[in-house]
Amino acid sequence: MKPERLVDREAEWALLHDFATGQGTDLQIAIVSGRRRNGKSFLLDALVENVGGMYLTAVQEEGPVLALLRFVATIAAYARVPVDSLRLSDWEQALTTALDVVNQAPGAPLLVIDELPYLLEHSPQITGLLQLIYDRSRLGGGPGGRIILCGSALSVMTDLLSGTKPLRGRAVVDLRLPAFDYRTSRNFWQITDAHTALLLDACIGGAPGYRALSPGPAPQTKAEFDDWVTGTLLNPGLALYSRSEAEYLLREDPRILHKALYYDVLSAVARGASTPSQVGALLQRQRSAMMAPLETLESSGYLRRDEDLLRTRKPSVRVADSIIRFNQLITSPQADLVERGRARIAWDTSQPTFHSKILGPHFEEVATEWTRTFAFDEIGARLGTVGQAEVDDHAARTKHQVDVMALAPGERPQTPHAKIALLGEAKATIQPRGVGDLARLEHIRSLLTAGGHPSDDARLALFSLHGFRADLERTASERDDIVLVNLKALYGDEPVPGHS
Repeated sequence: MKPERLVDREAEWALLHDFATGQGTDLQIAIVSGRRRNGKSFLLDALVENVGGMYLTAVQEEGPVLALLRFVATIAAYARVPVDSLRLSDWEQALTTALDVVNQAPGAPLLVIDELPYLLEHSPQITGLLQLIYDRSRLGGGPGGRIILCGSALSVMTDLLSGTKPLRGRAVVDLRLPAFDYRTSRNFWQITDAHTALLLDACIGGAPGYRALSPGPAPQTKAEFDDWVTGTLLNPGLALYSRSEAEYLLREDPRILHKALYYDVLSAVARGASTPSQVGALLQRQRSAMMAPLETLESSGYLRRDEDLLRTRKPSVRVADSIIRFNQLITSPQADLVERGRARIAWDTSQPTFHSKILGPHFEEVATEWTRTFAFDEIGARLGTVGQAEVDDHAARTKHQVDVMALAPGERPQTPHAKIALLGEAKATIQPRGVGDLARLEHIRSLLTAGGHPSDDARLALFSLHGFRADLERTASERDDIVLVNLKALYGDEPVPGHS
C-alpha cells in the first residue's frame, strides 16, 4: 500500500513497488529521472522505507576518492559492520558488495543510487561496470537483486539508454517523474480559491518541492498572492528566489557551460520567439548558432517542442519550466529593483508582462491539459491526440492559430484527412467570451472540412478565465456541439454546463 505521506503518484508507486518486489533472481535495472523538486528522492525514500533496501546518494562536486569512501561507509552502516572491515578499492567491488549485502538482508534486495549524474562526472566507468555486473548476473556469475538509478540531469539520464551506451536494452523501467498537474498541485498547496491556485501554478508550476521552500501558509486570495510573490519569488534572502532557483536548475546539466547564452535563449523564447530564426533575430545571432543551445535546453527539459497536429512544419518551442519563465520575464528584467528591496514596485511594474506572457500562455496550457486528462470523464469526449495547430485561410490570406485541438481516436497527427474531434480557444483576458469567439471556431471548422479534414461533428470548446456572455451561454444551451469551460470547471469545482 502506498504510504500516506505520498501525495498522488499512484501509478508511479505501483510501478516501482512491483519492480522492487518482483519475482526472479537475475539483476534488474530501473531508471528514474525528472526535474529537480519533483519529488523523486521523496518517492524513492518512501519505497526503501516500505520494502527495504539500501539508499545511496551522490554529492555534487565531490571527487572520486571521497565519493567511493562515502559509498563504502553507507554499505558498512547498512550491513552494521565496521567500515574498516570493507576493503573496497574500486567501483566494481563497491557495487558488487552493495548488491551482495542487500541480497542477504531482509526485505527487497533493492539498491537505490540517487543523483547518479554526480558520480558520472568523475567516474563515467560506473555505467560500464553496471553492464558488466548485469551480464554476469544473467550468466549466473554475479549477484541478483534490483537497482534503481535516479538523477535530475535529464540529458544525462536519457542518454543512459541511448545508442550504444552500456545500459541500453538492460533497463526494464524508464520512468520520468513529472510535476503535479494543476489540480493536484492546488490540493497539495491547499488553496481554496481556483483563481489564486492558477496564478501560483503559472509562476512555479507543479513541482511539489517548492511547498517546503515557501514559508507560512499558502496564499488564498489575489492580495495574498501578490504578497507571496514579493515575499518569496522576489525575495533574494529566500531559497525560492526565482533567480537563485533558475541558476540552480541550469547547473543540473553539465553541458550548460556558457550560462549567459542559455539565459538569453530562454529569455527570447519566453518573450515569444518560437523558432531558431526568431531566437537568432532577437539575440542578433545567426540561426545556425541557436540550434545547439535550443537542443540542449530541450533535452534538459527547460524548453518544450510543440508539433503542429495537422501538417509537417517547423515545430515551435516554448519555455517548459514555469519558474524559469517567471525569472526570465519578471525577475531578471527587474533585478536591480528587487535586490534593492523594491520587490513590490518591480511586481507592480511587471503586471502587463505577467498577464500577457505568463498567465495567458499558462491558461492555454491548462486548457490543453484539461482536454487531454479530464475531458473524457467530465464531458464524455472520446479524444485522440491533443495539441495545437495552425489553419490556413486562403481566401482571407491569413492563418488561424488553434489553441487546443484534439484528433479523433486512432487518428495520427500530420496525416491527410485526419478527423478532428474538438477545436478549442483559451483566453485569459478580462473580457468574457461571446458569440464572436464561437463564430471564429465555426469558421475554422468549416475551413478544416473544406480542406479534407472531417470536422462537421467536432466539438467547439471555449475556455475563459472570466466567464461567458449571456448570448453565448444561451446559444450553448441550445446546441450539443458547444463546450463552455470556465475556471471553476477547469479545476473540477463545478460541472461543465450541460454535462452534470
